[in-house]
Amino acid sequence: MTRPANALRGETELMVAGQRFLLRPSFENLIAAEAEVGSLFALVERASEGTITIAEITALLWHCIDGNSRPDRDTVGNAVIEKGLVEATKPVRTILAQVLQGQS
Repeated sequence: MTRPANALRGETELMVAGQRFLLRPSFENLIAAEAEVGSLFALVERASEGTITIAEITALLWHCIDGNSRPDRDTVGNAVIEKGLVEATKPVRTILAQVLQGQS
């Protein structure tokens, strides 16, 4: 990671294989995630109902990793499993809050 996350921009961080990655919910990153997992609003609803899947968590996090050094999808998925769902959903909540609330 080249710089710290900017919470005002909805950014957060994710540790993957001992390396810290910036998660940036940019327009491009969110469009790519939405193309894979479907409506982000529906994803918010599934998350609030507790029906979000590991595949959806992994996809959203993977697409929001900023930069050219993004690890492969399986490595991110393994990091999600290693952290456990409670810990892995913390950055997901940050990203989805940014989607819902926008920048203040």
